[in-house]
Amino acid sequence: MRLPRLVRSTPFRLTLLFLALFAAAATAFLGYIYIATAGEVDRRADAEITREMESLEAAYRQGGVNALNQTLVERAIGERPFLYYLADKEGERITGSIEESPIDDFTGAGPTWRTFTLTETDLDGATVRRSARGVQERLSGGEILFVGADVAESQGYVMKIVRALWGAGALVIILGLAGGVLISRNVSRSMQGLVDVVNAVRSGDLHARARLRGTRDEYDELAEGLNDMLDRIERLMGGLRHAGDAIAHDLRSPLTRLRARMEVALIDAENGKGDPVAALETALMDADGVLKTFNAVLAIARLQAAGQAPDQKPFDASELATDMSELYELSCEDKGLDFKSEVTPALSLRGNREFIAQALANLLDNAIKYTPEGGAIMMRLRRRSSGELEFSVTDTGPGVPEADRARVVQRFVRLENSRSEPGAGLGLSLVQAVAASHGGRLELAEGPGEYNGMGPGLRVALVLPRVE
Repeated sequence: MRLPRLVRSTPFRLTLLFLALFAAAATAFLGYIYIATAGEVDRRADAEITREMESLEAAYRQGGVNALNQTLVERAIGERPFLYYLADKEGERITGSIEESPIDDFTGAGPTWRTFTLTETDLDGATVRRSARGVQERLSGGEILFVGADVAESQGYVMKIVRALWGAGALVIILGLAGGVLISRNVSRSMQGLVDVVNAVRSGDLHARARLRGTRDEYDELAEGLNDMLDRIERLMGGLRHAGDAIAHDLRSPLTRLRARMEVALIDAENGKGDPVAALETALMDADGVLKTFNAVLAIARLQAAGQAPDQKPFDASELATDMSELYELSCEDKGLDFKSEVTPALSLRGNREFIAQALANLLDNAIKYTPEGGAIMMRLRRRSSGELEFSVTDTGPGVPEADRARVVQRFVRLENSRSEPGAGLGLSLVQAVAASHGGRLELAEGPGEYNGMGPGLRVALVLPRVE
């Protein structure tokens, strides 16, 4: 038979384990209390009996058996809580408050202690059995003297203490069990909410979110973490859908153009017209553009999926900036652009050199693409006062309006003033992904402003964390 869900929950099982440990500890504690208390009661009773025996022996030494007999009679009819029995040398009873000694195997070799049951009849005629304890000795004249005491009251007091402790332990166990049930139900409700969210997401509902209780405990932290994860998944899924739509939109034209050119080239080749080699070269250029777009999307997806760039190692950032400057200086000369660079020497960086180089290449490509002939491009590498490293590329092109700067780093986003230029709108998206995967950020700001009919330009900064 399958147990109820509450009983199978981990908090309830932990509660049972705690209660079992508590019960074991309480049992050991109560056992110790009983043994210690009962032993103390016996020790006190023995001490009182011993003192009474010594007092009677003193009376015997002073006046003999007659004086002892007289003392026993006086004490027996008094209010002293002792039991007396005196016998002669042959064991015949002389006097006492009990009819016979409870010690029937007395040898006379020394004091003999015994715990026994005292049977009495109460006022209603009912038989009452009470616990008693006593000692028996042989006097110097050969007589036998027994002195005992009723210890039922003291032992009853001990049992009351034990029962009270047992009752308190049982109450604690019951309350603990009830508290465990309440806690288990509360935890189960909290966990069930998370399970429901997970099941909803597994069923395809990416809008499901865990409810926060406002207690700021570990369950709220777990719920917040789950919600943040789901928010990220939803954004990623939305980005994938957007990427798919954008790819379908942006690649339709080049793929259609590629197919049309190849079809025309095929027809011309069949008719003996046209230049097949030129047609193939054009088709290859279109295919390279499509592959470049797919490779950029794949690189961005890999960086975002990994969370951080792989194979991060320390390298010379100044050397990388110098190499990129020398590489793109020639490209700027070919387009009639003034290119300058300012590189702070001996700056180190920890990261993936290839990814950062690709990011810088994208920034420089964008600057060259959108800066008109006669414009200028500046590349810098410096260390900020915060210790961060900053690669920046500044151009005198048309720039990006402030309202569009947060949107332009998204995949496949192209502003109206860039529609005439080739590209898929993935350059800044890749730079943004590289920055995020290195724990850095991408900053966009206005360039040097309008000058000589150009501008206001754009300044793009790739800011990376300092090396500890």
